[in-house]
Amino acid sequence: MPSSRSANVARSASSRDAGAGDDSAHVETFARDRLPAAEALPEFLFELPELQFPARLNCAAELLDRWVERGEGGRLAVQGHGGTRWTYAELQAQANRIARVLVEDMGLVPGQRVLLRGANSPMLAASWFGVVKAGGIVVGTMPLLRARELVAIVEKAQVSHALVDSRLAEELDLARPSCHTLREVRQFGGAGAGGANGSGGAGGGSLAPALETLAAAKSATFRTVDTAADDVCLLAFTSGTTGVPKAAMHFHRDVMAACACWPPHVLRATRDDVFIGSPPLAFTFGLGGLLAFPLSIGASTVLVEKATPDVLLPAIAQFKATVCFTAPTSYRAMAGQLAKDAAAHDLSSLRKCVSAGEALPAATRQLWKGATGIEIIDGIGSTELFHIFISADEAHAKPGATGLVVPGYRAAVLDDEGRELPRGQVGRLAIKGPTGCKYLDDPRQASYVQNGWNLTGDAYLQDTDGQFVYQARTDDMIISGGYNIAGPEVESALLLHPAVAECGVIGRADEARGMVVKAFVVLRPGHAGDAAMVATLQEFVKQTIAPYKYPREIEFRTSLPRTETGKLQRFRLREPA
Repeated sequence: MPSSRSANVARSASSRDAGAGDDSAHVETFARDRLPAAEALPEFLFELPELQFPARLNCAAELLDRWVERGEGGRLAVQGHGGTRWTYAELQAQANRIARVLVEDMGLVPGQRVLLRGANSPMLAASWFGVVKAGGIVVGTMPLLRARELVAIVEKAQVSHALVDSRLAEELDLARPSCHTLREVRQFGGAGAGGANGSGGAGGGSLAPALETLAAAKSATFRTVDTAADDVCLLAFTSGTTGVPKAAMHFHRDVMAACACWPPHVLRATRDDVFIGSPPLAFTFGLGGLLAFPLSIGASTVLVEKATPDVLLPAIAQFKATVCFTAPTSYRAMAGQLAKDAAAHDLSSLRKCVSAGEALPAATRQLWKGATGIEIIDGIGSTELFHIFISADEAHAKPGATGLVVPGYRAAVLDDEGRELPRGQVGRLAIKGPTGCKYLDDPRQASYVQNGWNLTGDAYLQDTDGQFVYQARTDDMIISGGYNIAGPEVESALLLHPAVAECGVIGRADEARGMVVKAFVVLRPGHAGDAAMVATLQEFVKQTIAPYKYPREIEFRTSLPRTETGKLQRFRLREPA
């Protein structure tokens, strides 16, 4: 049973070739230099035969190039609204052209970080592959993030390049004066002009043509960079409980390990399946479920912008999708729509439905099964481990339980001293497997990884059947509608308003959304705590940070519970009035 606690930091330089044949190109070691120390890493397990990866591995070559090399480039790979239908060969060609733009026009060298900003679309998928093929490190961002949030990400990852949908360029343009490392930005999806679509230092620069225009002039061939299996290819940001962004580092082998564990053992999709769903590619839930997993088996995916329940239902019918990934709140909303008018939605093609991102209520599972006849495949994963590590297939689904440990992983429920608890007792969920937490230069590594285990921050128990049953979060993370929201970040936004003296934010249990953000606010003298103030503060938060993080409930107080040292006692805010 081979395992490893080493990141194999000493590694020969990767090479790239944009057609010029220069294999001695500079490699930037920023990410490798900032990996946690070997003793701070979790124990990595590679117990399955399919997890025995070669030393040299590029996940873009495995997910995309190999199908073309095998003569299957004519298979459908990705679809989107507007009639876009790309085969594997066409997706590869577009990714190759984008890789050439990155290298030849934007000066990208392997190891540099590239910010991707856009809603789910074939072009965003091609950009993702273009970055990875060129040896770059993808930094995905949620479309709704505001300028101040983008600044924190760019500065933490020292992002040098960005590819951004023109419709989302404004916030990045506002952020650029504070983004000291960001040199090269290109837009796609619209006109090639605009303040953010230039090169040069912070604040903009000369205008450049749109990414599509630049790519169209390039050759469709590009030799994918020869990267190490443990070279970083992805920085996935998670805000954690403090609001200070954390970057989970993922190797090329991590992406492929995720493809080798949960999908074949639990999902069991086929190459004829058509994947669809709502999670953005900036989430590892979406990146795995809507891009890596389908392409790992030669299947196709449908990338839909803003796949809200009212959009997702007709899209399933339009594209004859067979596998759906979304959050419990979306399944509940879609079940409600089907209850009103089932005949309006043809879901006859749909055969598998996956839920993750938050706990799946038993009532939601039953509602969806009653509306469609399909048993939801539930699962829990984390940004730090890339994707799902506990789940149950349709045959073993159990209302109220998440499932069994996924082959390739080990799971335990630990007490506060790190001892394994017997079944039936609630403790901290701990995971080991081929993927694991590797924060970018962050002291919080020591909290997430202890004694070789990844501690996910979830409280679980294991029932008599061996199924893991979710109890609660062990930290202050609020999971609402499938989004992770850090209460302290919302507090920081509220405190920017001149009427707010102090505030505290918690998650309140909600049947429809799992949790909702609730704020307790103490106003400065002269301000009334009325409905108008509630609306004012909600709109202010929406304009300050991503709109989905705004407090749906605001309660005004004259004071907040604090310790003698002034620390806010959030647990007292959760107590009944």
